[in-house]
Amino acid sequence: MIKKATNKDFNFIYELYMNPEINPFLLYDTMEKEEFQPIFDELMAQNQLFIYESENQRIGMFKLVFQKHRDAHKVYLGGVAVHTSFMGKGFGKKMLNEIKDYCFNKNIKRIELSVATFNEKAIQLYESVGFEKEGIIRNCTYFKNENRYIDEVLMSYIC
Repeated sequence: MIKKATNKDFNFIYELYMNPEINPFLLYDTMEKEEFQPIFDELMAQNQLFIYESENQRIGMFKLVFQKHRDAHKVYLGGVAVHTSFMGKGFGKKMLNEIKDYCFNKNIKRIELSVATFNEKAIQLYESVGFEKEGIIRNCTYFKNENRYIDEVLMSYIC
């Protein structure tokens, strides 16, 4: 089940973003809770954070950034993560299928995302639910702690 994140989800979301297995594939560098709080508050104010639950357990999270004006038919999907204790159990696929249904019901025609070119597991997962590669975004993300840029694959799903 997809639900909007609330302030009660802060610790769960923080733990996902800062998890050493997950963090290299997400937007924010590792930081203390106090540093993350303003980021969380901004995401909450923008109404972009969602939680995926199964049997009343928080399984994963994601962001949906709805576009405006001529781009109002599309949404950017980001910050997709499944808690490590639920990885490899089919929850990622279930969450993505529910995201697709949620977007379809909101009259969204296109879901787009970008994923690190070396994140082969995620690319395979996205392709398994119908996302298609569209190209490479060069020097898309900067890893400050490694002083390097990474390329990302642009992918989309047409609803």
